[in-house]
Amino acid sequence: MKRLNLSRQALGALGLVIGFGLYALAGRLHAPWDSVLIGVLFMALGVAAFRYAQGERWIQALGLLLGVYGLVRATFLH
Repeated sequence: MKRLNLSRQALGALGLVIGFGLYALAGRLHAPWDSVLIGVLFMALGVAAFRYAQGERWIQALGLLLGVYGLVRATFLH
């Protein structure tokens, strides 16, 4: 039986709170800086997820997808 890792769950909850907070703060900026900052945040999240994956392919794919979306949002979706 796999042991429950509470620190991983606590970090996940803390990450959600920080992410929603940063998203709300970025939304207060004037265009196009709001989309650029949100795109950069998605790229950072994608890089962090990819590095954290430690060989788990689906997390690496999710990180790559988040990074690409962040790049598209920061450059084309204003």
